[in-house]
Formats: sequence, C-alpha cells, structure tokens
Amino acid sequence: MQLPIGVHFPTTAASEGASTARCLIHVTPDAERTMNTFLGACVELGPNDVDEDVVRASKVTYLEGYLWDKEDAKAAFVKAAELAHAAGREVSLSLSDPFCVDRHRDSFLQLVEGHVDILFANEDEIKALYQVDDFDAVLQHVRGHCKIAALTRSAKGSVVISGDDVHIVDCDPVDHVADTTGAGDAYAAGFLFGYTNAHADDLAHCARLGGIAAAEIISHFGARPETPLNEVVAAKLG
Repeated sequence: MQLPIGVHFPTTAASEGASTARCLIHVTPDAERTMNTFLGACVELGPNDVDEDVVRASKVTYLEGYLWDKEDAKAAFVKAAELAHAAGREVSLSLSDPFCVDRHRDSFLQLVEGHVDILFANEDEIKALYQVDDFDAVLQHVRGHCKIAALTRSAKGSVVISGDDVHIVDCDPVDHVADTTGAGDAYAAGFLFGYTNAHADDLAHCARLGGIAAAEIISHFGARPETPLNEVVAAKLG
C-alpha cells in the first residue's frame, strides 16, 4: 500500500488479535510532553516477523528502542541485524527514552557494541546509557562502540562522532517551539536520508538535514510535517 506521504507499508491489515498501538500525548505551553503509550500489537514482534528480503535490500535497517522489552523482540532485533550485516548492509538504533535505557542498560550496551552501526540518542538517553552526568564524558564512552553516534542536544544542535572525527552541528532555529513530539524520529529520518543518498562521507551534512527536519516538526503541533521536507530542505540549503 502506498500512503500519501510516500511510505511503502506492505503489511496486510490484521482481522484479529491485538489492536494497533496508539499514544495519547499531553503537550504543555513550554512544549514539554507527557506520553501515555499503548504498544498494542507491537509487543508481539518476534523473529518470524522479520522480512528477510526487505532487510537484505535495505541500506540501513532502523531499530526502535521502545520495542526492546520482550525476549522475542530482542531476538527479532538480533536476527535483523545479523541479516543486514551478512548482506553488507548497516543497522541503526534509536535509544528512544531514558526509561527504556534504565530498564535495559546492560542489554542495550551489548546490542550497541555487537550489532549497531549508527546510534541515535538524545543527551538524556546517552547519559543514561553510560551512567555519566557530563556530556564530554559520554563522547569518550561511545567512541568506538559503534561506527557512528548521532547525539541530539535540543537547542544546542547535535554532535556526530565517528572514530576520531567529531562534528558539532548547530540546530536549525525556529521562531517558536510548539511540540517536540517526533523531533528525534525526524532527525533520524533526515540524517539517514542524507546517509543513504550519497552523503555517507559528509556526516555533518547528514546532521544538518536531520536538524532541518526536526525543526519543521517542533514548529507546530503533531509529528507529521506540515510542509514537505524536500521543500523545506531546498529553501534552507538551496
């Protein structure tokens, strides 16, 4: 099925079993959120749900840390990562939330060090992973644990670490921050778009694309862009 936003979603609709996940989000005037999430059918993810052909055909497989609760889901993550690497592809992971990290710190560390090429996390999440309070100390911990770590810092922009290289990228300014829901996912989407479209050797550019996408999202309520992101990028970068 081809959705209007250009996402290919071939999964057949279920006629029984758990319902689709949903999330009720309360946003206060300072753009902070309280999220009440029901994961629904997501918690039933297992190794048999991994489409091997899709993973092998994808330049990067994106793993979502929110699902790292059940043993079957963990097995699905590892299976997907192994399939991707066997096909010469790469694997990315979003840590998703500090509470997820606190619940699964040891297994997250094993996943990052053993299976992840590109790690996405915000400042709170990455500090929680390595149990440090200083962001500079985080950089020393994460360096070498995966190929690339893209770390977002809200108004401070983002920092991308790859080996000995460190890229500090300013955020894309907005007149008013209305709702931060979806900002991290938008950043990852922009970054991976650049990374998989001829900019893998320019991580600062990938981070810039991520920042532009995130800025569009936080400028209004709701996690879907109100302006097509290709138009936003064209206006920003020419």
